[in-house]
Amino acid sequence: MMNQSLLLILPEIVMAASGLLLLMLGVYRRAESTRLVAWLVVLVLLVAAVLVWIAPAGTDHAFGGLFVTDNYAVFVKVLVLLAAAAAMVMSLGYIEREQMARFEFPVLLLFATLGMMLMISANDLISLYVGLELQSLALYVVAAFRRDTIRSTEAGLKYFVLGALSSGMLLYGSSLIYGFAGTTKFDGLATLLAGLNGAQPSLGLVVGLVFLIAGLAFKVSAVPFHMWTPDVYEGSPTPVTAFFAMAPKVAAIGLFGRVLVGPFGSLVSDWQQIVSFIAFASMALGAVAAINQSNIKRLMAYSSIANVGYALVGLAAGTPDGLSGMLIYMALYVVMNAGTFAIILSMRQQGRMVEGIVDLAGLGRTRPMMAAALAIFMFSLAGIPPLAGFFGKWFVFRAAINSGLYSLAVLGVLASVVGAFYYLRIVKIMYFDEPREAFDKPMEWELAGVLAVSALVVLLFFILPLPLLAGADTAAAALFHG
Repeated sequence: MMNQSLLLILPEIVMAASGLLLLMLGVYRRAESTRLVAWLVVLVLLVAAVLVWIAPAGTDHAFGGLFVTDNYAVFVKVLVLLAAAAAMVMSLGYIEREQMARFEFPVLLLFATLGMMLMISANDLISLYVGLELQSLALYVVAAFRRDTIRSTEAGLKYFVLGALSSGMLLYGSSLIYGFAGTTKFDGLATLLAGLNGAQPSLGLVVGLVFLIAGLAFKVSAVPFHMWTPDVYEGSPTPVTAFFAMAPKVAAIGLFGRVLVGPFGSLVSDWQQIVSFIAFASMALGAVAAINQSNIKRLMAYSSIANVGYALVGLAAGTPDGLSGMLIYMALYVVMNAGTFAIILSMRQQGRMVEGIVDLAGLGRTRPMMAAALAIFMFSLAGIPPLAGFFGKWFVFRAAINSGLYSLAVLGVLASVVGAFYYLRIVKIMYFDEPREAFDKPMEWELAGVLAVSALVVLLFFILPLPLLAGADTAAAALFHG
């Protein structure tokens, strides 16, 4: 049994062992080790992705049911690992220029990703919390990694204080669930709740579920637990912001889906209204609050809140189609964010980073290829066909309509229309405003590579969508049908 468990958790073991070895390598080689350690971290992430991908199909449990591997875990883990690898590659030039070139940075991102992997495969409230905290503790540190700047220190402190609050809510909810259900195992909870045969669960269990959802909503930065997002996105070093916007977001949304559909699937009528409210509030606030932003990182923070709302529309549907739509949406969201942050990381004038939206003025004339790529991402985030973002919204709204959530789908479309304003405003500034000081050339090859791949995927997704759609359908079916 132990050998079987170790085999199932092999990608996580590889990541943990590699992290410890890279720590020793960094200590041994000191200052010159950062770039080497960073590329080795990228290699470890890609190797872990391959190990996850080639694992035998089907559902297996390890360590007495604490850990589960299934097609759902495979889909979300591969997406998280690729997102983390992309964020790591994009950070290399920045950390060297901004005196952040310390080997601990890539190792911390590796351990944060390891926590995400454990979260995604959690099959018990206890293992869920362990994975969540391993991710969070590493992210608190990288948010405050530039100790010489007040903004970064403030971002780390805010994230830590509010993260501790969310962890407390999640633990309180878990303790209530354990107290009223007598188990923390997802399988045990699913069996217990399915045995109610339509009867109402105890009030304490429902209250525990509400606290659990609140804790998870904080991790995905959904309204009304979003308050940390704009400040942390703006204050953190830009590569860290890019990482926040990609890998942890996917992992937390994946965990959200596993918790609600797995153990609490039979209580869909109880949690559907909560998730619907969170989705609507996130879409509405993200659409409206971003309009007045002048800092592009803050704008992307509000954009991420709105996009989490769109993804949760799929989860609120409570069907395999809805869950599949949520996974498709998050996969496309990661690609759009990777390309957008590759451009934000290239916003340098005379060797100094700039973050103002007005700094993009005239980019269509000074850097036409960069402007064209950013226009593609903005149109896609606005949901304009035939770009990838349109199809992401199509799948989640279609699932909501099929589940009878007509008002949520209509409100989502209206929020998309409002949100399109600030995306199209960026395009207007790039192409119709008078040029400002041009950005430094050349663009680093790591950023150019991520930008090119992202732009091609977003632009040409409609030609070959089947692999992603089939993978998401298989993943969703694994969660609903075991």
